[in-house]
Amino acid sequence: MADTLRTLLSFAFAVHLFFHLSSKHFCCFFKMVHVQCLDPRDPNNAFMYCPSFPAAVLFSALFGLTLITHFIQAIHYRKRFCWVIIMAAFWETAGLILRVFSVLNPTSTAYGLPSQLLILLAPLLINAFLYMLMSRVIYVFLPDKHVGGISAQRLSLCFVLFDITAFLMQAGGGTMISSDAPKIAVLGIHIYMGGIGLQQFFVLGFIGLVVRFHYKMNRLDGSTEWKRPLYTMYASLALITLRIVFRLIEFSSGLYSPITMHEAPFYCLEATPMFLALLLWNISHPGQVLVGPDSEFPKKVKKSKKSKGGEKELPEASDSPSLRLVSTPTPF
Repeated sequence: MADTLRTLLSFAFAVHLFFHLSSKHFCCFFKMVHVQCLDPRDPNNAFMYCPSFPAAVLFSALFGLTLITHFIQAIHYRKRFCWVIIMAAFWETAGLILRVFSVLNPTSTAYGLPSQLLILLAPLLINAFLYMLMSRVIYVFLPDKHVGGISAQRLSLCFVLFDITAFLMQAGGGTMISSDAPKIAVLGIHIYMGGIGLQQFFVLGFIGLVVRFHYKMNRLDGSTEWKRPLYTMYASLALITLRIVFRLIEFSSGLYSPITMHEAPFYCLEATPMFLALLLWNISHPGQVLVGPDSEFPKKVKKSKKSKGGEKELPEASDSPSLRLVSTPTPF
């Protein structure tokens, strides 16, 4: 509880300090900036609406703050696997910063395409983080370290590979969407929708395993610390699903639809859910629950060469990282 309050206070202070120091400068800056609103039907226009410059700056700042917080927390709690969510926050921040430049230069593809790709692909990194985190929660809290007949370590490996498959499909489709050729753009939409549909399919399978873990833990008498990351995970998965449904509806309507012709759906159903998904793990960081050397998978130890005394080191069983000495007869 103390860690959560400390995190909330730190984040609130960072937000307050940021806007306190920059509010006057932003007001002057916004007055100086001239945003050119082109005709949405202009083929050179990167947007199908008049984009909001302040909104792009605001969300860039919000994602930047959660990125800094995640970076500090990963160092504080010494959780190496958190580099994944740090990278997700970085991609979101970079994507929104590039969007700021794209708003100022609506006819340039130098900012629009990379911004679109980073924003489209960053949620997959949040997915990967959830897979890696859940496997560690299973490893720490379940005595048999299995759920649904899958070991904790294998679960992480399998779902991350699934995530990479969806990532490659979405990256390919997302790149084609910005093509000037309508046929290639439409094909890119179909490929991206296939990738995002595949992502949701894997998410649903993962939710089934999370529910199974929840059921098994309720039957055990012991610690309730597992509930905190579990409920945060449910909320994160709900936000990711909301975002996926939005993207499926958006792209199923084609290049020109009420959704693509307005900016509000992007910020309400894409940027806000992903920001909240990142913020939730600032508030309920896994390092607050996964504590100590037993909270990580054991490292694999390679066999060493025979020593002079005729003994060699062998790896211990997977549940223990320690080594043991096994005597071997010395040949004559």
